[in-house]
Amino acid sequence: MNDQTQESRIRLVLFEDHGLFRAGLGRLLAAEPDLEVAGECSTSAEVLEVLKKSVANVVLLDFDVGTEYGNDLISAARKAGFQGRFLVVTGSTDVRQSAIALKRGASGIFLSSQAPDRLVQAIRFVCDGGIWVDQNVIQLLADQLIEKSRLEDQRSSAPLEDRERNVLLGILEGFSNRKIGDNIGLSESSVKNTVQQLFRKAGVKTRGQLVRVALEGTLFAAQVVHQQPNEIANGAPLKSSERWPTTANLPGKAISGQSHQ
Repeated sequence: MNDQTQESRIRLVLFEDHGLFRAGLGRLLAAEPDLEVAGECSTSAEVLEVLKKSVANVVLLDFDVGTEYGNDLISAARKAGFQGRFLVVTGSTDVRQSAIALKRGASGIFLSSQAPDRLVQAIRFVCDGGIWVDQNVIQLLADQLIEKSRLEDQRSSAPLEDRERNVLLGILEGFSNRKIGDNIGLSESSVKNTVQQLFRKAGVKTRGQLVRVALEGTLFAAQVVHQQPNEIANGAPLKSSERWPTTANLPGKAISGQSHQ
């Protein structure tokens, strides 16, 4: 049997303004033995009320509905003391909205065109401290990162070198140091040294932190002001996972936070 104690279940709050979709998603997720739907909400005010009254681990929301409460729901929930995770479930691959959501503290971007079992996997991974970003979103953000780095190279006191840029893109793809080295013709030790250089330039200590800074679009600002390492949203460090080498060809990327140097 797959009985789960109430304490071990992942408690979810669904924030979706389309009632039919919200109800269907709620039934789908509630059927999983380790998931429990703590609330189904159509407004930010309802979400905040649910979070006040019950313990929740993950809030699922879309870009559009997540910005109706003041500046955004994530900021409002953090101010109210919510320490859980946010997973954006959306049909849009808008790169600007994705970067903003990650910068505000979302732990993942999941495209609703993906299979339901992938969403369940993403919820579990995000709840465990990982960052889940859909492959299409990663590609858009990586393209933007390359273009931005070319522009910043002319102004930055610590521009990314070609090797660093290639290693960073490999990290965004979820590859191990060995795989990155095989792809770009470097030894594993050279890749490890380059990862350390990226850590120093970004002012971070783990791959998960580096990924967040890069996907937020704040990498180059971090290069200028890098005395203090960046912190993961809500102060919780991302946890380790062995999924780095195995998610490279999947529609969504599960990105862990340990350094894997």
